Amino acid sequence: MRGLWLRLLLRAIQALDRRRLRRLQRRHPGLWIDPTASTNLAVARFELAPGAELRIGAGVVTERFPGAVVFHVERGGRMEIGSDVWLRSEFASLYLASFEGARLSIGDGCWLSGCHLSAKQSLTLGTGGWVGPGCRVLDADQHALDAEHPERRAAVTIGDYVWLTTDVTVLRGVRIGSHSVVGARSLVVHDIPEHSLAFGSPAQVRGLVGDRSVVR
Repeated sequence: MRGLWLRLLLRAIQALDRRRLRRLQRRHPGLWIDPTASTNLAVARFELAPGAELRIGAGVVTERFPGAVVFHVERGGRMEIGSDVWLRSEFASLYLASFEGARLSIGDGCWLSGCHLSAKQSLTLGTGGWVGPGCRVLDADQHALDAEHPERRAAVTIGDYVWLTTDVTVLRGVRIGSHSVVGARSLVVHDIPEHSLAFGSPAQVRGLVGDRSVVR
């Protein structure tokens, strides 16, 4: 009997969450959430300016920690979350930002845990990417250095099946090739070729990595 009541309670919570998500989509014409995405998204924080676009694909899942996942999209910004992405937030909050006119794209099957991804121009994470706790990926300096040195921006591209382990920082203009692994507490300021094991500050290639598409 107790199990039945628990199932009924969970169904009621999911029904309320679906209603919240439908209301949210009505308020923000640029927001689209696939019906198969987790209803736990109802407790995420949506910071969507007029003219912002956010698309969340099929099978996207997250835990139920209110405000622990943040979607920040400014006017003219676009954010795309692919299918079967895990937005993991039990260790730390997950912050995804697409500033005015910028594009942030997360490929299918990615796993993001307690990290910070910020696009002021363009940031792309390919299929099956893993971004671990404490990682930061930034395509801009974030602020001007002084009156004579304005903020600089350059697209960041991370290939398929890349793993940024923990506390990795990736700065503007970097390309990381597919099937690469970047070690803990690394600072990535230069391109990394495909199938590379890289670590350090700045990160340097130290070895080779095979096919990561079979790793789960």
